[in-house]
This record gives sequence, C-alpha cells and structure tokens, in this order.
Amino acid sequence: MRTPLRLVLDTNVWLDWLVFDDPSIAPIKAAVETKRAEVFIDAACEAELERALAYDFGRKRTLDAARRDACLALCRQVARRIESAVPGAERARLPACRDPDDQKFLEAALAARAEFLVTKDRALLDLARQVAHFHIVAPEAFEKADPSRSLS
Repeated sequence: MRTPLRLVLDTNVWLDWLVFDDPSIAPIKAAVETKRAEVFIDAACEAELERALAYDFGRKRTLDAARRDACLALCRQVARRIESAVPGAERARLPACRDPDDQKFLEAALAARAEFLVTKDRALLDLARQVAHFHIVAPEAFEKADPSRSLS
C-alpha cells in the first residue's frame, strides 16, 4: 500500500470544502476519504481559517457561531496538526511570497513534508516553479497532478 500523499490547503480551499462545497474540491475530498491523502494544518493557518469563517459571505452563506464551530470541528477531524516549526535555515530556502500573509502556507507545507500545497491564491501559484520541496497547485490541477489516482 502506498503512503498517503501529504497536503496543505490554503484558507480559500478550506472555505470551498467547508462552506461552499465547491466541486473543484471533490478530488481532494475523495483522496482524503479513501486515505490516499492526508491534510495537514498548523496553528497559524487554522487561526486564519477561523477568522475567515466569520466573514460575511452573503445572506445565504454567512455562518452563525454554531456553523463556524462545526466547520472548525470538521477541519480538525480531517486535518492532522503540524506541531513543530521548520528550522530557520530550512525556512530560508523557501522563496518569499509577495503577500507576506501567505508565507505561512509555504512554511506549513515544508513543515508537514507535504507533496502538495493546494491553493487558489495567485501569489502562491506564481511561486510554483521556485519551490523544490513540494508542488503548488490549484484545486483543479490536483486531480491531474495526483499520482495516487491510478491506484484506485
């Protein structure tokens, strides 16, 4: 049996999973459900997700406190927690994201020893060719890039 792929999801991908049920996330959900992939999250990324869950998503999508708590509980059920930070020397080998708020996703992917950072963020996607440690892909590209697909 193959070792599960290690994934880090950015906040927008989490929102698509937890709030919007975006179909582009279906291959990621399927990979996790069939244990072909594991998702990892650290404290900084989870804190951003918690803040984002409180945003006003419009009349039909804004979450009350109970729904926000349910979304966070599902995230915590799905994702494994990254407990240790990456040493500074290793972190220094990562490119600097032009949006400093997104650097935490690069660092989380490195700390998790992830194969994929799945994001919709242009600033992160623009770094895809500069990162050697993991692949940076949009959700739509994950299915094509997922080497475990052929094992199902």
